Amino acid sequence: MEAIKIGIIGGSGLYKMEALQNIEEITIETPFGKTSDNLITGTLDGEKVVFLPRHGRNHHLLPSELPFQANIYALKQLGVEYIISASAVGSLQKEIKPLDLVIPDQFIDRTKNRPATFFGEGIVAHVAFGHPTCPQLGKILAKAITNLNLEDIELHEGGTYICMEGPAFSTIAESNLYRSWGASIIGMTNLTEAKLAREAEIAYATLALVTDYDCWNPEHDHVTVETVIQNLHQNAVNAQKVIRETVKLIAENPFVSKAHSALKDAIITPLNNAPEATKEKLSLLLKKYL
Repeated sequence: MEAIKIGIIGGSGLYKMEALQNIEEITIETPFGKTSDNLITGTLDGEKVVFLPRHGRNHHLLPSELPFQANIYALKQLGVEYIISASAVGSLQKEIKPLDLVIPDQFIDRTKNRPATFFGEGIVAHVAFGHPTCPQLGKILAKAITNLNLEDIELHEGGTYICMEGPAFSTIAESNLYRSWGASIIGMTNLTEAKLAREAEIAYATLALVTDYDCWNPEHDHVTVETVIQNLHQNAVNAQKVIRETVKLIAENPFVSKAHSALKDAIITPLNNAPEATKEKLSLLLKKYL
């Protein structure tokens, strides 16, 4: 199969791309198990892409249950070089309003015991992660949003995404703690994806779609599922427009990201001394360096 360079991960509310044509579903087995759902390949305005609903198309997977390793590894198997990750988030700052769009460039990890690396079992790697998203891809996302001029929706470039464990939302004390850290938004999934995408040498950026104010805001009711779902539907419409425009911009000007060579100086273990079974398991990631 011809390599598919652009991958899209759809978060809560975004389970399919309406504009996708020439659709084909693919089941991929990885060394890390099955993906969240079948991968859906097709074309957006003639450009080949692959789409994966993060929680499954029927939203049956909790954030803690997501097969993050399998999802990213499967996209790598298809040849993906760029991942656009759409994610529903809560706002931690008054100026970031429900339905606004945020392109965060930092993360804080509040998850527990999630597998967030492909390595181990005899091979050690430490990727640079000071800048956890791809700045170039983030700029392209921002340009796409600006081009669309979405009514009554503000773009916020940069900011910190708190990645919490869930599935319950924050307490007020937690929400205010995160605000005191200067964090912008809160979600439950993207940091783990970003770490694995970096190890897989894939450029990664988050399109964060604000569903609500987190419970810190006394002017708004505490987060409810009803509020979240109502805004999810509108966010899904906006996300598809932004993703479609972003795919067009990447196709017009493909670029080389620092993420594309992230393992170059990261592998500590001499590979000639590494276990053969692990080298085989990670051959897709290691083949450039063997």
